[in-house]
Amino acid sequence: MATSDLFGPASSPPLSTPVAVAERMAALRAELQAHGHRYYVLDEPTLPDSEYDRLFKELQALEATHPQLLSADSPTQRVGGKPLAQFASVRHKVPMLSIRTETDTESTGAKNFDARVRKELGLTANDPPVEYVAELKFDGLAMSLRYENGVLVQAATRGDGEVGEDVTQNIRTINQIPLKLPSRSAGPPQARLAALGSVEATFPPAVLEVRGEVYMRRADFEALNEKQREKIGQGAKNEKTFVNPRNAAAGGVRQLDPAIAAQRRLSFFAYGLGEVTAPAQGGPDFNTHFELLQTLKSWGFPVAAQVERAQGAIELISYHQRMGAARDQLPYDIDGVVYKVNSLALQRQIGFVSREPRWAVAHKYPAQEQLTSVLAIDVQVGRTGKLTPVAKLAPVFVGGVTVTNATLHNEDEARRKDVRVGDTVIVRRAGDVIPEVVSVLLEKRVQDAPQFTMPRQCPICGSDAVRLEGEADYRCTGGLFCAAQRKEAILHYAHRRAVEIEGLGDKLVEQLVDANVIRTLPDLYKLGLTALASLDRMADKSASNLIDALEKSKQTTLPRFLFGLGIRHVGEATAKALARYFGTLDAVMDATEEQLIEVGDVGPIVAKSLRTFFEQPHNREVVAQLRACGVRWEESEEGRPAAAAPRLLAGKTFVITGTLPSLSRDEAKDRVEAAGGKVAGSVSKKTDFVVAGAEAGSKLLKAQELGLVVIDEAALLALLAAAAD
Repeated sequence: MATSDLFGPASSPPLSTPVAVAERMAALRAELQAHGHRYYVLDEPTLPDSEYDRLFKELQALEATHPQLLSADSPTQRVGGKPLAQFASVRHKVPMLSIRTETDTESTGAKNFDARVRKELGLTANDPPVEYVAELKFDGLAMSLRYENGVLVQAATRGDGEVGEDVTQNIRTINQIPLKLPSRSAGPPQARLAALGSVEATFPPAVLEVRGEVYMRRADFEALNEKQREKIGQGAKNEKTFVNPRNAAAGGVRQLDPAIAAQRRLSFFAYGLGEVTAPAQGGPDFNTHFELLQTLKSWGFPVAAQVERAQGAIELISYHQRMGAARDQLPYDIDGVVYKVNSLALQRQIGFVSREPRWAVAHKYPAQEQLTSVLAIDVQVGRTGKLTPVAKLAPVFVGGVTVTNATLHNEDEARRKDVRVGDTVIVRRAGDVIPEVVSVLLEKRVQDAPQFTMPRQCPICGSDAVRLEGEADYRCTGGLFCAAQRKEAILHYAHRRAVEIEGLGDKLVEQLVDANVIRTLPDLYKLGLTALASLDRMADKSASNLIDALEKSKQTTLPRFLFGLGIRHVGEATAKALARYFGTLDAVMDATEEQLIEVGDVGPIVAKSLRTFFEQPHNREVVAQLRACGVRWEESEEGRPAAAAPRLLAGKTFVITGTLPSLSRDEAKDRVEAAGGKVAGSVSKKTDFVVAGAEAGSKLLKAQELGLVVIDEAALLALLAAAAD
């Protein structure tokens, strides 16, 4: 609904009477609250930010001019309080009880709870299943919000369940929490009802305590820590990064300065009630917990979309499994699910035991974070030469498995977290994610523990380990020699776009390397029928075909050979440019960085990578052995400067998708590159042409969405012909 629909034209005439001012301020508050609900709770904004800001500033101006009309429920008052000296205590009228926790398997936990409920209700096996409500168990901070006559007057932490802390000023900074609820006199905001699809209004009672969880979304948590890292990098004292979203949220709620709390970008989910008193004219009469949650939602409170009704233990088990599978994809952390008997009458019948309701239980997932100690820090070498520091840990059960290793990612990350041998650390494992060290407990650090430093030589082959400018990782430069990179180097060399060895695939390379038949690339050309025939599932005919393919691969081209060496940052187009410019392999190998940069497709990073590769004696030795084995190509001794790209396609980027009538994708790519264009693998705003064939899929759709030029094969051939003229 546009502003003018509610209040007339955006530029209203001056307000001439106090009544008009009060009405305008009330209207502005109502609309800002409605649009804030759409934006922060429903995630369906309908008002441009600029228009929201204009209305907000108008309300601020009116409140400044007429302070006697300022209302505590105004959106402008979310961050308006002064810092507190300390928090006041709040005694809960209705205690905030804890819920029994189950940590059994997904089936046992639900079955045990259902069995207890059915026993309490005196049900037999012939009776129908009990209806439950299944909810997420948020990993945050329990909170009680008290509303009197529809206005938020107090927010209190759980504390010990009987007495908590008054954190009202901080909770008012959470945009998802309504400051004012719909009232019978004013009626609910029409924009909110329209957004909810509601046709009838249910109004809150005179006193309403809403119970829920304050939490922090993962994206907001990462943004907060990024800001903290920037402050630390700039030399700020007494600053730190936060261990997890829960700690950051709890710390935000307990800030004495609400302005600091507002910077945490906290969120809220409602899941129950505390004290409730009905108005004189009657109030909502809930029959089920699910109905209660939907009513809270209609009053403007955020309620998790994953709330479901479940019939009996079987559907509870299904819910536990589905939420566990989706856990890592949620935008916030959960540590389990909660089951509640849906009928409020049955809840009252079942009652409580000690300080726990018998009609509810929390069914937790395996913890994703645990404490352990660092026994050593090793450096692993990946198949592409990347060096990764790995913390060797005292075994710890986390995320459902026993963990003994955790990645430190790279030297910068290891230094930032300052992980050292002997440290006590928090380890996290979420789903199938590789375990990682979250943080160090500095107070438990062993004195004089040395700081970790990345080795400057590969721990596998001894080649130099280098870190190129602008990159976070160190990499081994012995690509053709390093045992850790052996399989990847062979597969890349044998690729059809490189030297091409037909029949040499992943499984065969794995057998050859694991059996120690091949140690370096030249060993390929020393293979005999006897060695191949001894491998699993290698028939004489297959072995003979591979020998023929190896012999055929000896006759190649300089661009293919250069690309096949697997030099970092040297793709097909760069290899072609190098071959055109220098003419011979020796000239490429001996070129300085300055000479390499003169090649049109080579920049400082590629030049540095080339020099680093060819400065390693191991790599030069492998190249020499390949030549000695008979690998050959035509060379131009003179060499020549790279020809200027044809004017028509210079700097033009193509994406090829679908099946073309006569050209394969590789052929089309070669012809575009030969004409001076570039071929990319994905569509973006920088794409100049999308060449679409039969059964073109998502790339074509994206191109159409972006309004890019889409052509077929005939248009491509015409374009190439024009470029050649």
